[in-house]
Amino acid sequence: MRPAHQRHWRFLYISAWIIFLIDLATKAWAVSVLSNREPVKLIGNFLQLTFVRNPGAAFSFATGSTLIFSLFALSVIGIITFLAPRISHRGWALVLGLLLGGVLGNLSDRIFRSPGFLQGHVIDWIELPHWPIFNVADSAIVIAAGISVVLSARNIAPIAQGDNQKDQPGA
Repeated sequence: MRPAHQRHWRFLYISAWIIFLIDLATKAWAVSVLSNREPVKLIGNFLQLTFVRNPGAAFSFATGSTLIFSLFALSVIGIITFLAPRISHRGWALVLGLLLGGVLGNLSDRIFRSPGFLQGHVIDWIELPHWPIFNVADSAIVIAAGISVVLSARNIAPIAQGDNQKDQPGA
């Protein structure tokens, strides 16, 4: 049987891969089906499918800072990759997997979509009332934040205490 750390590490990356693939597939679908048409009402005005190309962050905030968001996403990926082998709780592995999958999904848009490398617009297509239009990657990031609040409130550490002591000088 594999050590718990290795199972959590694998779970993190499998979760990220699943979110990334679902996000990629749904964005491809949205581009082919929803672009250049009126919003599709699924549940009246409560749930609509509305295609937009978002040059900014959530709420179309800071639309001129796409390059900064791309560089920030790259740093988040680096931090998660560094922490992944040290995760000691399955819940935190899920949090980081959802976050990584969501960040990769939106970063891939910024890399490969127009207007250019690291400045592409993110495909958003899910609309709820009084909320910005979003996508699967955004949903994964928000869910990760919610789970992290619950884990933190329950005082569940992402890295086992023994792992922290190994990193301290003289330990």
